Amino acid sequence: MYNLKAIIIGGGIGGLTAGIALKQAGYKIEIYDRVREFRPAGAGISLWSNGIKVLNSLGLGDEVAKIGGRMNRMEYRSHQDSLLNAIALHPLIDRVGQRPYPVSRTELQALLLQTVAEENVTLNCKCVGVAEDEDGVTARFEDGRTTRGNVLIAADGIHSMIRPMVTGESREPRYAGYVNWNGIVDAKVQEIDPECWVIYVGEGKRASLMPIGGDRFYFFFGCPMEKGTTVAPQHRRQELAEIFRGWATPVQTLIETLNPLETNRLDIHDLNPLNALVKGRIALLGDAGHASTPTLGQGGCQAMEDAAILCRYLVTTNVSVADALKRYEFARKTRTAELVLKARKRTDTIYRKDRAVTQEWYESLSQESATDVINALAKVILGGPFN
Repeated sequence: MYNLKAIIIGGGIGGLTAGIALKQAGYKIEIYDRVREFRPAGAGISLWSNGIKVLNSLGLGDEVAKIGGRMNRMEYRSHQDSLLNAIALHPLIDRVGQRPYPVSRTELQALLLQTVAEENVTLNCKCVGVAEDEDGVTARFEDGRTTRGNVLIAADGIHSMIRPMVTGESREPRYAGYVNWNGIVDAKVQEIDPECWVIYVGEGKRASLMPIGGDRFYFFFGCPMEKGTTVAPQHRRQELAEIFRGWATPVQTLIETLNPLETNRLDIHDLNPLNALVKGRIALLGDAGHASTPTLGQGGCQAMEDAAILCRYLVTTNVSVADALKRYEFARKTRTAELVLKARKRTDTIYRKDRAVTQEWYESLSQESATDVINALAKVILGGPFN
């Protein structure tokens, strides 16, 4: 199915990865995004081995390794700094055959954009309608322009305007019950091993530092809150200091050294599993089809897996576009739904939806073996398309 054209709505990680895969396979691609310019896209992202394997298949493995952090172990600590568990990650790397690389989102997006070629990306172009027929699919934009292709990939995020056209229903994102703060800090001023991912937990909250490239940490905090609370950027350090008062010294150091004006503050949402990921020549990809909370660190990885599987069926199957998309849906629907619900359950446990369950989890952390942790991580990773 060569010499065909794919329209991709959304220039995030999933849309750009799909564009690269299809371009390398011989498709003509057009990527559209509503933003006027690509600005720093969040802070960091945990690219586990399944996501890295997708990038390896596109020839980007060496470049990702250059911008990624060398995460060799992880620790769970109580909010008062007692070590609960320490896990060396080399057994996981040996088992799954690939090192994970936490990276800066901005640097990853820049790498993907450079690879897909900027001339294939049109910004400031908001899609407002999609129509298909027997011969193709047409996207209509707010400024009046249109474009036509053989397949349309909706990678337009959790608030996708194309999703209702695919599912036949208006599915609003579900508030997960907590706020996330995240950003990037210099590793040299933190009191943490630069090759260790540390997670502090307690009081139904958590704080974490994860190594990324350039001697930096990606940090994040999480705390249960009512939906819709707001705090001006210049006051975010004070907000965090109050919420995490009395926590471990490294957490206090992190709060003191972060830049509040560069710290993101987000109400976290996910999507209930959908009844469909495709309709005719239209496919949902990434958060548009299966947005999850970040507690498994699989959001970006699952978008990349989507891109790889979608390209595989569009390129290697001698069937119609609609049939190829159905095969994509069959391959992805169950896995992505399971991970959304698994992440949701983990979120509820971390952020004390049920106090007894969360307390039981705290107590179990010091008793859980490294093998059990590695097995749980490997189970998620090995469900990807390159295993």
